[in-house]
Amino acid sequence: MSPAAARDLQLSLAGQVELIDRFGDIRLVAGIDIGFEQTGKLTRAAVAVLRLPDLAAVEQHVARQPTRFPYVPGLLSFREIPAAVAALAALRATPDLLLCDGHGFAHPRRFGLACHLGWLLDVPSIGVAKSRLLGTFDEPGPERGAAAPLHDRGEVIGAALRSRTGVGPVFVSSGHRASARAARSGWRWPAPAATGCPSRSAMPTAWHRRAEALRSRRPSRPAGAQ
Repeated sequence: MSPAAARDLQLSLAGQVELIDRFGDIRLVAGIDIGFEQTGKLTRAAVAVLRLPDLAAVEQHVARQPTRFPYVPGLLSFREIPAAVAALAALRATPDLLLCDGHGFAHPRRFGLACHLGWLLDVPSIGVAKSRLLGTFDEPGPERGAAAPLHDRGEVIGAALRSRTGVGPVFVSSGHRASARAARSGWRWPAPAATGCPSRSAMPTAWHRRAEALRSRRPSRPAGAQ
């Protein structure tokens, strides 16, 4: 697929992403982190699944796939999706929520990695990115948990969220089947890499508290939602 065709595909699929809360009990949470080896020739995806409320490590897996798509800003999900899907397919358990180390709706065509992966697998997903891809925001307060809307072209596309006092914010946004409110509902966010790394055996407390907040909400699906 060419970059031009990938952009067209993003535009066509963005309308199919569900920006509403459509999930039941959140019991298994997967953190997924994607990187590259051999100077970009190999894509590596690491996923770890933890169970709530005891934070027991259920399973973890690392998958490697040849990198088949060039590096093009805004199209990174096309490089990353094959390895991410392979890692998730190797799991015996089915996660109730995916937390992706990347953007979701906060994307030029509103179809970042969290949207792409969530839509492809039809799993609730949220994007947590360490850097801003686009948009403007007022600096959130200095305290842990402070948040400010992220705007682009007159639309709120996510939030800048202070994960720790005295550090720069992370950027959270809806992926699929999760609202903007759900994406920013955690009082603090660590990097998804912390659970995606197979050497870790426990989910950070912040992820636990955020997922517990989601568990307490059982939204109904609006009539006519696809």
